Amino acid sequence: MLEILIHGAVSSAIYAMLAVGFTLIFGVARVLNLAHGSFYALGAYGTYVLTAQLKLPLLPAALLAIAFVAAFGVVIERVFVRPLRRSQLAVLMITLAIALVVEQALFLAFGSEYRNVPAFVDRKFTIGHVDVGGQRLLALGVGFVAIATLWLFIQRTRLGSAILAISQDPVAASYMGIPSDRIFSIVMAISAGLAAAAGILAGPFLTVQPTMWLLPIVKAFAIVVVGGLGSIPGSILAALMLGYAETIVGYLISTSWTEIVSVAATLLMLVVRPAGFFGRRAAF
Repeated sequence: MLEILIHGAVSSAIYAMLAVGFTLIFGVARVLNLAHGSFYALGAYGTYVLTAQLKLPLLPAALLAIAFVAAFGVVIERVFVRPLRRSQLAVLMITLAIALVVEQALFLAFGSEYRNVPAFVDRKFTIGHVDVGGQRLLALGVGFVAIATLWLFIQRTRLGSAILAISQDPVAASYMGIPSDRIFSIVMAISAGLAAAAGILAGPFLTVQPTMWLLPIVKAFAIVVVGGLGSIPGSILAALMLGYAETIVGYLISTSWTEIVSVAATLLMLVVRPAGFFGRRAAF
C-alpha cells in the first residue's frame, strides 16, 4: 500500500505539471495546443545535449533547456497560433503538424535509440519498507513546488491578475488596457516551461526517444477532459486520480494495462459529464 501511495504521488506530480500547462493555455487563449507533448520531449533532449555533448553541469543545463523550450513556445504562439487563433480546428492542425515536425527532427538528429538523461539524485531512499529512487522523490517535490508557485503567481501578482482578467473576459480586459497578445505569449512560455520541467524530471526514469511526446499529450488531454477544460484545480484533481489509478492497475493487474486507464477515463467522462468535474469558462 505504501509503495502505491508513493509511486502514485510521483506519477500524479508529473501528470499535473503536464496538464496544468495544457489547461492554462486553453483557459487563457481558448486553444488546444497539440504540440504540448513536444515541449516535454524537448526538455529531456535539451538537457541530454547540454550535459552529454556540451558537458555542462546538470542544473544549469536543465535551466537552460527550460528557458529554450519556453522561448520555443513563444515562437510557436506568435508565428503559428496567433494568426489562426479564431479557428480552433486550424490551431489543432498546425500544432499537430509542429509536433510531428519536432518528432522527425529528433529522429534525424538523434536516431531512434533511447537516450539517458542524467538524474539529479542517484541514490535510493527507504520510506517505511519501500525503496524509492531519489529522482522520483525530487520529481514529486518539484512538481508540488512548481504548481504552488504558479498558483501564488496568478493569485498574488499584478501579471497574474492580468492573466485572470484575460481568462474571464478578454474583451473587457482589452478595454482596461491589458495587452492580450503579450499575455498569451507569457502564458505559452509558462505552459512550455512546465512541460519541459516535467520531461527533465521524468527523463531519468522513463523512456527518452523521439516519440515520447505522444503519450504525455494523450494523458494531458485525458486529465483536462476529466477535470474540466480550463480548470487548474480540476486538472490537479484529475492528475491525482489518473496517477493513482494507473499505479493501482499496474500493481494489481499489469503495467501493460495502465495506458488504457487514461483513454477509458476520457471516454467515460465524455459520456457522463462532458464538461468535466470543474468545467467552466474561466481558467481558474
